[in-house]
Amino acid sequence: MKKIFTYIVVMTICLFSFPFVSTSVSETQAEKFLEVDSYNPDKAYNGTTLISDNHDPERPRIIEVNMKGEIVWSYNLPANLKSYTNPGFDSQILPNGNVLFLLPRNGIYEITRSGDVVWSHLDPKCSHDADRLPNGNTLYVYGANDNKEDAEVKEISPDGKIVWSWYAKNEFDKPPYKDIFKHGWTHTNAVTRMSNGDTLISPRNFNCLVEVDKNGKAVKIVGEKYLKDQHDPEILPNGNILVANHGRPNEILEIDYASGEIVWRYPVLNRDAYPVRDANLLPNGNILITGSTEILEVTRDKEIVWRIFMSGVKFDKPMDASGRGFYKAQRVVKTY
Repeated sequence: MKKIFTYIVVMTICLFSFPFVSTSVSETQAEKFLEVDSYNPDKAYNGTTLISDNHDPERPRIIEVNMKGEIVWSYNLPANLKSYTNPGFDSQILPNGNVLFLLPRNGIYEITRSGDVVWSHLDPKCSHDADRLPNGNTLYVYGANDNKEDAEVKEISPDGKIVWSWYAKNEFDKPPYKDIFKHGWTHTNAVTRMSNGDTLISPRNFNCLVEVDKNGKAVKIVGEKYLKDQHDPEILPNGNILVANHGRPNEILEIDYASGEIVWRYPVLNRDAYPVRDANLLPNGNILITGSTEILEVTRDKEIVWRIFMSGVKFDKPMDASGRGFYKAQRVVKTY
């Protein structure tokens, strides 16, 4: 989800009678697993950063940190929902100040800052990404071991009715795509509604981005020559696409959408940060990049002006970092 918001709500919710546990500033500031080692206040886009924190599987939560890396707010998932964090523990601040978040293989929730559920949609076939559309509908994907009979994208109305869906099989059940399977057939991990009414989809296993029209027909495919296990494409104001790419090294790419050419790239050389799965354009032109163990803010000239990383957290296997590291981050400026 790719938005910069002016109001911060950070929490996770359960529909049942399990309360959320909030942690006070004084308690969380004592935690030492986060450290900031680079910060240029004159060049960084100052604010707080929203992060899904899953480094401790016994205490998955959403945290808000300031530019010094101090946790200023957090919400813990209740015990019965702790297992619903992979793949893709996604959250988004809505314009009304509520938070919309997705618990993979469980459902999508909208809550107030106080933790009251104002909307929910349970669906075990959801993962990775959910967006609230201007018309009030919610758009989300399913790529967690999806098969050819599954809808990889759904749009639902506020009352939970499916009003639009996309099945990859209608376009891609043919060579070279038909026999692919890697944590699902498509492992679709992101969706964005475009200004022209079409929908941009990221079927990760197909190593490309797909624009489909209202009838679900693919009208454009981008990146087949250079994308590999891409994540979370963002449509920029100039029409280009910003996307995290899992080639070696992991890179953030800006793609000229009209030509398909790469016009900017930033390699993330820290191998411990693999995989890099998110990049957001900030209002000052900087890019916020999320890897498994570090989050960077870089200028267009590729200067690091802010870096926060996991300090003292060790993962036994590379796949542990993929499941327990950072997934997405969101810079937020408070004006309320």
